[in-house]
Amino acid sequence: MTINGKVIAITGASSGIGEATARHLAALGAFVVLGARRTDRLDRLVAEVENAGGRAAATRVDVTAAGDLRKLVDLAIDRFGRLDVLVGNAGVSRIGHMADLDVAGWSSMVDVNVKGVLHGIAAALPVFRDQGSGHLVTVVSTSGLKIVPTQAVYAGTKNAVRTLLEGLRQENTDGVLRTTSISPGYVRTELIDNAVDDPAVREQARTNMAEFGIDPTAVARAIAFAIDQPDDVEIGELTIRPTRQN
Repeated sequence: MTINGKVIAITGASSGIGEATARHLAALGAFVVLGARRTDRLDRLVAEVENAGGRAAATRVDVTAAGDLRKLVDLAIDRFGRLDVLVGNAGVSRIGHMADLDVAGWSSMVDVNVKGVLHGIAAALPVFRDQGSGHLVTVVSTSGLKIVPTQAVYAGTKNAVRTLLEGLRQENTDGVLRTTSISPGYVRTELIDNAVDDPAVREQARTNMAEFGIDPTAVARAIAFAIDQPDDVEIGELTIRPTRQN
């Protein structure tokens, strides 16, 4: 099966990479099942996809709640009969030195970036095993590949997810499950908006993102490339960054 006709659930689908991925995959013929907290945006996206001739459904998903991921998976099955791919895209970032002791920010990153991925695995893996096939595509970050000051905890959560996915891959080498980690660099999204409290630092980060960041659709194309491989081919890791990024 190519992307056309696949049922693909996406978390963090209301903006940025998740929204771009939903639009791109729907245009390629996938049935997209969208989850995010901002349901007004999801409803508009579903309407736009359907008006363009695609198939889509949506439900409110907070990835810190395991039941919301089960609800997303159930919606895919109820509406379209199966789930072929779960794109784990939801994520948060807090930028700051560890000496700032932003314990609440640390907890939020762990809850969303790590536990949120685990909740998705817990919801989707039994379905994939029962079906005999399934694909977990998870958005991580180049922040975990190049460690820099102010991003230690964020990078730590992303590297934790890399470790989890590699362990999961090694536990499932019978041809049923595929796992892919997508590591974007600077991408023009809303991620930076709540990443830092200092207005001046936030504005500088936005300026840098606008100057160097690539369009989210570039990441969506990378996700589609991984999904579109033959069933016996697994793209384990993809890194996609601006050509001008250090």
